[in-house]
Amino acid sequence: MRTTAYIGTSLDGFIARKNGEIDWLIQFDNQEINKSYTKFISHIDVIIIGRGTFEKVITFPSWPYQQKVFVLSTQIKEIPNNLKEKVSILSMKPKELLHYLSDEGYSNAYVDGGKVIQSFLKENLLDALIITRVPVLIGDGIPLFGQLDQDTTFKHLHTNIFSNGLVMSHYEKN
Repeated sequence: MRTTAYIGTSLDGFIARKNGEIDWLIQFDNQEINKSYTKFISHIDVIIIGRGTFEKVITFPSWPYQQKVFVLSTQIKEIPNNLKEKVSILSMKPKELLHYLSDEGYSNAYVDGGKVIQSFLKENLLDALIITRVPVLIGDGIPLFGQLDQDTTFKHLHTNIFSNGLVMSHYEKN
């Protein structure tokens, strides 16, 4: 199963403020970045997120995903009724989850959320990173990367620079 993290970060490496807010990110939304995301998500057949990301996404005006979403969490016990067909909660480790999803017929996973991305990196289970740097410093927040037990090297494939200053870089694991 192929796994890709697609995430935005501030120039100082944060994916959200300490309280989970992403107001600084949303202000840079535009058609170019939306087209890029639409192209990316069209190749995805399953989405893996954590509790924090799930709790943020359910506050959006509408559910943003067409694909089945698996939430890695030991704390969430209840899924809103309108999402029961679209979301499953599991408490598996990343490797176990990927075997399960592969057995279920999935082949291309979008991995999202700081802690989930970090857990996949710790187990050397991310095949690709698509990181969009937003031209803002927020000073403090939730970091994209955490401590790793080993180096993980990636090959730079290409970088897109958008008219609003966003810089999106694509990397593949060596």
